[in-house]
Amino acid sequence: MSPLGEGERVDYVAIGDSFTEGVGDWYPDGGARGWADRFAGHLAGHAGEVRYANLAVRGKLLRQVMTEQLPRAVELRPDLATFSAGGNDLLRPGGDPDRLARVLEIGVRRLREAGAEVVLFTGVNISRGYMSGLIGPFARYYLNIRSIADRYGCHLVDQWSMPVLADARAWDADRLHMSPEGHRRLALGVCEVLGVPTEERWDEPWPEAAPVAWRQARSADARWAREFLGPWVVRRLTGRSSGDSVTAKRPDLESYPSGR
Repeated sequence: MSPLGEGERVDYVAIGDSFTEGVGDWYPDGGARGWADRFAGHLAGHAGEVRYANLAVRGKLLRQVMTEQLPRAVELRPDLATFSAGGNDLLRPGGDPDRLARVLEIGVRRLREAGAEVVLFTGVNISRGYMSGLIGPFARYYLNIRSIADRYGCHLVDQWSMPVLADARAWDADRLHMSPEGHRRLALGVCEVLGVPTEERWDEPWPEAAPVAWRQARSADARWAREFLGPWVVRRLTGRSSGDSVTAKRPDLESYPSGR
């Protein structure tokens, strides 16, 4: 059952990192769109009015989300909050999924005490591909998130159980952020979890993909390493983040139009 009454006003706040900011899905002016904007548009077609704030900033670690975004989210006292963070921590050496889960739980508790319905997320199954070596810490973190969702009565968007999102076409050229189609499908998945009606389905099968020759695939891998992996490694070694000069795209609750 949806916690969002049809025809009522809903205040929605999103917090997190690049996943929630919408990196990989761009408006014509170059700003990030993403699943949260898309979901807000669907929600606006269901509720009487949606006021939406998105505090997420790319590259942020969980502790930064907790100190820079969570207090503002609690201050806004939303009806609905989406909260996804911790992935950037697990990509760094020493990322501890159990410690991260304890921190995440503090944030969830504060949002629930402020009266918000909270949506949490597991990640996509990474058992195949270049990140498969990290599956252990990520899977452990997602199990913790499931437990937190159960304890605090949160809604869970289980991307691990959404195999269409493991398709390469759901991912941007950097292989770290979702493509526009990936964000679109995820927004529909959030709608399904929250009971927001849509005419589309997130699990619509992908068209059959043409086979890729081995040489072409290796060329694409080399280009990805040069254009994306190398710069990412440099940022890690120099202590810089892709979000160092980025601020929240929607820092205040503002009305959001249907279908945007």
